[in-house]
Parts: sequence; C-alpha cells; structure tokens
Amino acid sequence: MSTWETVLGIAGLALITVLTRSFFLLPRRELPMPDWAKQGLRYAPLAALAAVIAPEIVMSKGALIHSWQDARLFAVAVGSAYFFWKRGILGTIVSGTAVMLVLRVGLGW
Repeated sequence: MSTWETVLGIAGLALITVLTRSFFLLPRRELPMPDWAKQGLRYAPLAALAAVIAPEIVMSKGALIHSWQDARLFAVAVGSAYFFWKRGILGTIVSGTAVMLVLRVGLGW
C-alpha cells in the first residue's frame, strides 16, 4: 500500500468511529426505543461477560478440558459459593484466586 492509501484508510476509519460513537449524542431528545429492546439490553452485559468468561473456564488450548483436575473449575466453584454466601465482589475474587494458586502451585495442577 502506498502512503496515500494508508492515510486515506486511517482517516476513513477515524471518521466512521467518530460518527458511530457520537450518534447517540447528536439528538437533543431521547430516541424512542421499543420495550422489547430495553428489556434485552438489560441482559446484554451479563451475556457478554458469560461469553468471555465461560470459554476460559471450560477450555484449554482451544479444546474442552478432559479432566476434573483443573484448578479453574474449583476456583470458579469456590468463588461462586462465596458470592452467593456473602454477596461480596472482593471476597469472591480473593477466594477464587486463593484456590487457584493453592491448586496450581501446591498440587501442580
């Protein structure tokens, strides 16, 4: 690619980015949205988080894990149990991480 094509590509991508990100800031009044769309958007963050986290828990190197001796499974179980018991985010992170470290470093899982 020539320098001119590179500059034109970067400028085009910058314009598209600014336009799409400022689309919701341009109108002076709130855009009407159907109720079904509002209900669906309530679950979007949870769905996105699950889509990112779930493969990290049950897959290793692009394949499903084949053994129950995986530290991630126990760390998720302990972290989830702590969260449902105490409802605390920090404790959830600390308990899950502690189990993961003990199993990985202590047992070599």
